[in-house]
Amino acid sequence: MAAWRSFLRAHARVTRSLEADLIAEQRLSLAAYDVLLQLAESPDYRLRMTELADAVLLSRSGVTRLVDRLERAGLVRRSRVDTDGRGVMAVLTGHGLERLRTATETHLTGVVRYFSSQLARYQLTVLGDTCEKLAEGKIPAPSGDVDPATITTADSGG
Repeated sequence: MAAWRSFLRAHARVTRSLEADLIAEQRLSLAAYDVLLQLAESPDYRLRMTELADAVLLSRSGVTRLVDRLERAGLVRRSRVDTDGRGVMAVLTGHGLERLRTATETHLTGVVRYFSSQLARYQLTVLGDTCEKLAEGKIPAPSGDVDPATITTADSGG
């Protein structure tokens, strides 16, 4: 449990710091930056709203509200899906791409400051490999020999 709690504290600290820098320097939240980045990395700078919600790990209503704000700022626009009358795409605008390019410098500076400069190269490699396994779901399921309710911090080894 100690490793889990440390992971959560570290994630919270780093993301709070990255967001504070983006807001102070770019007047852009970390979630808004992530939406712009996901759209920039997508074919034709567009994603269905449901795909965008999955990509940025926001609820559908959360991504809808965020896209509303980004649309009012001229950073994205909505477009109907040609093959599906109900489907809606979020599309990155030219202005949105420029804002993303400017904000990326702030974001990457923060990633170095709050994350990568704090760890040795081998630590980054191990952490990257571990997080990739967790993200891909490559960790095998428990064998059933251990009841999770009986694990204490001392038992968990972390």
